[in-house]
Amino acid sequence: MNIFFVIFYQPIFNLLVWLYNILPGHDLGLAIIILTFIIRLVLYIPSKKSIKAQKELASIQPEIEKLKEKHKGNQEKMGPELMALYKEKKINPFASCLPLLIQLPFLFAIYKVFLDGLTKSDSLNALYSFVANPGPLNPLAFGFFNLADKSWVVAALAGIAQFWQSKMMMNKKQSSGLSGAVNSQMLYIMPVVTIIIGGQFPAGLTFYWLLTTLFSIAQQYIVLRGKEKKTGEVAS
Repeated sequence: MNIFFVIFYQPIFNLLVWLYNILPGHDLGLAIIILTFIIRLVLYIPSKKSIKAQKELASIQPEIEKLKEKHKGNQEKMGPELMALYKEKKINPFASCLPLLIQLPFLFAIYKVFLDGLTKSDSLNALYSFVANPGPLNPLAFGFFNLADKSWVVAALAGIAQFWQSKMMMNKKQSSGLSGAVNSQMLYIMPVVTIIIGGQFPAGLTFYWLLTTLFSIAQQYIVLRGKEKKTGEVAS
């Protein structure tokens, strides 16, 4: 936990407070927006790889379903043929997982920053010597939005954004088969879970989740659009 505190929590917390100090009016909401952008920039490359890997896996889902149907109940035959399919399509099935694992410490650190760093009285003891102590942080953002309170509105917006993000990754061919049914269910279930959980936490944390989802949507659009253009150029 001490390593986590030094490597992840403390740098993110200090960056947030430093942004809060230098921004006009000490607007915590604006500081969170800039902080989110910086973190997404740091995680851009692993996120890009994860998006590409997810889309590639989605593109061969119909073929995977056919293999499952062909070798129903026979995992010994299913395994080698599935790996052969991955090799033929040049897809690493674990490529989408590793970047997500890299992002987990950042997500947990952000969670601790907004849940503990902005609410506990001794949280400012974690400041570096060169970061000025602003005293108690003003949770009022943009002059009207209290980030210390719970907000079902922001939670609902975060859920809608997550639905949009998941919808972008779905392939039209994925609507068939058991996997397609599961994906369709998760498309609606996860946003609902996000709303329920997000409504229980301070709005600052839910606001960050909304922002990082919106940045992810923008990155997905850029990555997938670039991939479609490249595929079109190759086809022509």
